[in-house]
Amino acid sequence: MRIRAYRPEDCARLAALFYDTVHTVNAADYTLEQRNAWATGSVDLVAWNASFLAHCTLVAEEEGRIVGFGDMDESGYLDRLYVDKAHQNRGIATALCDALEGTVRAERFCTQASLTALRFFAGRGYRVVRAQQVRRGKVLLPNYVMEKDRRDGLPGAERQP
Repeated sequence: MRIRAYRPEDCARLAALFYDTVHTVNAADYTLEQRNAWATGSVDLVAWNASFLAHCTLVAEEEGRIVGFGDMDESGYLDRLYVDKAHQNRGIATALCDALEGTVRAERFCTQASLTALRFFAGRGYRVVRAQQVRRGKVLLPNYVMEKDRRDGLPGAERQP
């Protein structure tokens, strides 16, 4: 696996990977109605590209095929982290998070973790700040606001008492 910087020509593939992942990997935790509201199959590629370019956005590839991606803004907000359904549990999300957290110079990292991703982020040292319900149209999607301090759990970081 290779982690590389995002390129604008990746955008449509990342949008498709996002849709596929939500509709398969998250199926155990979210209803079809919730998944349809979360990932409609129609994203504004111009807006997504602008967002990816404004953030630190990394892409994971295997044999030239995109198998995952993640993006984090300069404040340490991890916006998106998705791994292809056929490449789950292979360390791709971990590698992407390690690279993002190692690149962005924020003191604290935060994300809105899905029910599916809760254990993953907890295992990385993120703690739940609060549970919430995000509204997409008329549909509510439960997730968790999670955060961790840079000094808590980054390889090579000193732990503070």
